[in-house]
Amino acid sequence: MSSNRPALPQPRRGQIWFVQLPSDPPGKSSRPVLIVSADGRNSHPRASTVLVIPFSTTLSDIPTHIRLQPGETGLDYPSELQPENISTIRKEALIPRSGTRTLSERTIRLLARNVVLSMGIQPKDI
Repeated sequence: MSSNRPALPQPRRGQIWFVQLPSDPPGKSSRPVLIVSADGRNSHPRASTVLVIPFSTTLSDIPTHIRLQPGETGLDYPSELQPENISTIRKEALIPRSGTRTLSERTIRLLARNVVLSMGIQPKDI
């Protein structure tokens, strides 16, 4: 039996996609997010969600945030990744945008560390 549903996006870890986050106020345009879930989950045909970390253009001095420049992301502006806001997003909500870059494994590992720090746990304690 075949399905008439369109194929879900197949993002890869480290890619930047755009999405309207459920926590954003109504009317806010889509924002960039970094895919951080494992590629096994991202490409699995029965997995309908991915884990993402949002970018923000409101730059801060929060130690767990990771500031990136346009040359690193392909975005038009400096931005920060906010690991404390890791979210589960439905694949069907993802919007591709050309010109963005795939971030490095080093950045993904730093984000993972900062997610743990955002929970009030020292990485050495896990």
